[in-house]
Amino acid sequence: MKLRLLFLSIVCSFNGLFAQVDDSKTGAWFMYFYNHQFKNSQWGIQGDLQYRDWQGVGDLEQLMLRSGLTFTPKDSGVMFTLGYANITSGQFGDSDNTSGENRIYQEALIPQKLGSRFYVTHRFRYEQRFVENQDFRTRYRYNIFLNVPLNKKELAPKAIYAALYNELFINGETAIGDERSVELFDRNRTYLGLGYVLNPTIRFQLGWMNQKTDNWSKGQWQISMHHNF
Repeated sequence: MKLRLLFLSIVCSFNGLFAQVDDSKTGAWFMYFYNHQFKNSQWGIQGDLQYRDWQGVGDLEQLMLRSGLTFTPKDSGVMFTLGYANITSGQFGDSDNTSGENRIYQEALIPQKLGSRFYVTHRFRYEQRFVENQDFRTRYRYNIFLNVPLNKKELAPKAIYAALYNELFINGETAIGDERSVELFDRNRTYLGLGYVLNPTIRFQLGWMNQKTDNWSKGQWQISMHHNF
């Protein structure tokens, strides 16, 4: 009898773990990205502010504040970033419990133009993660972006463009402390949206992203402003 109760408790625990995220509910991410190149310098700053919600508004998924110092070697076509991020993560559902993470990251951004109107960007990112109640962790990320102007040949003011990306996340370690572990594959994000170039410094995007882990797959609306000042 005791063994049966123990078995049922374990099953219920696993069901609770995998039911934490309701993939039938579409979430929403509200994002502001900024980039600034110092005058007559190879140095600059870039970063983003993001509010992510599990169901649209009212159920915090994450609040992210991220910023970094950039360096672009002359005639290299590559921008390097050393940055820091602070993340507050909430639980899906009625719980108001949150957990914190501090993150340091290094990044290489490689833009290129294919043909007359295909704007491709490769982003390689390495993260050092200090997650609350977990051991020190690292993660590798690769993102390929594609922007294609639809009514113009370039991403010029008043251009409407298709925006696509796919990003792969790989954990550097699988053990996270207290005999807990994660998979080597962390997640994958696939995005499709439309953008509008307001002026030479501001763009807006609206799109849909699917985020997939080993345990769940969930859709998210993304609304973003991209500011190059």
